Amino acid sequence: MAAAAASAPAALFSPLAVKDVSSKGVFCSSSKLVFVKNVKARTLCSAEKKQDQDQEKTSSSSFVQTAGKVAAALALSAVFVGSSSLVAPQDALADVAGLTPCKESKGFAKREKQEIKKLESRLKLYAPESAPALALQATIEKTQRRFAFYGNGGLLCGTDGLPHLIVDGDQAHLGEFVYPGIVFLYIAGWIGWVGRDYLIQVRSTKKPTEKEIIIDVPLATRILWKGFIWPLAAVSELRNGKLLEPSSNITVSPR
Repeated sequence: MAAAAASAPAALFSPLAVKDVSSKGVFCSSSKLVFVKNVKARTLCSAEKKQDQDQEKTSSSSFVQTAGKVAAALALSAVFVGSSSLVAPQDALADVAGLTPCKESKGFAKREKQEIKKLESRLKLYAPESAPALALQATIEKTQRRFAFYGNGGLLCGTDGLPHLIVDGDQAHLGEFVYPGIVFLYIAGWIGWVGRDYLIQVRSTKKPTEKEIIIDVPLATRILWKGFIWPLAAVSELRNGKLLEPSSNITVSPR
């Protein structure tokens, strides 16, 4: 009985006996469990865990090396681009979208010659010092001044020889679109503000519809001169709450 009892634990622990734990052929399975006295035994997979850790270290070191190479390449490219932009900035900014300065454009010069040639051919049909000849001579001079203004004004021309406006906000071309646009907005706002003020003032008269058809010139003239400061007046009325109509006075259609 004692011998049988002694051999029973050895038989139970025999599946755990591993001769070579460090070898790659270690049997490790979590699905097959060994119970000793109703206690779950934990299998040891030290060889496989060590191999996985070595692979993770190798992959992490290779990733670090690759990241270092990429960072170095980016730094070199940034230095190269910066040095090239400092060396030859004119080459990089030579043109905008394929445009060239009008004074250097062959198409622009050709178009000027064609227009002046047409006017000179018409000038030959009239006697010198006659009214048509003087008018054509003035037109020729005006045409020459226009082309000289475009050429000396820094405008850019395309292959068609016509000036093109740059509207991307470039400070070198603000006079082509931004400044004229501001003046246009000011004039349009002035006209609208004067008309609005006129309608508000004639609203309180006895015959407002008649004054809308037949303009009251003295009243319109006074409002016209006051309208030059319409931006300041608009800001003042906005602060006082007079610029916008109350929501209670705005009708909403049923939905």
